[in-house]
Amino acid sequence: MAAKTKKDEKTLVYRGKTLIRSGNTIYYGNTSDPFVACLQCMDAQEFSDMTLPGKVTIQILATDENLSPKDRVKKKTEKNSLYEALNIASIWLERVE
Repeated sequence: MAAKTKKDEKTLVYRGKTLIRSGNTIYYGNTSDPFVACLQCMDAQEFSDMTLPGKVTIQILATDENLSPKDRVKKKTEKNSLYEALNIASIWLERVE
């Protein structure tokens, strides 16, 4: 599902929260919320004519810039697919807020 932003750009949305990609990292959530999820794709798998993310590291990060980088990490885990990673990140963000 895509939602339009102010500049009429299409933004990816999963379960009501935005997805922003930067290289192999995907940020999931709203920066105005107290926490966001950071998903890092650690490897890739070939499937048909596509490359899909394999192992994904998930971190729930506090958006408070006054905290040290180490103190910003609330939870961390690894999953074997992007779908599993987005699913657990969505659940964790609902519970932490």
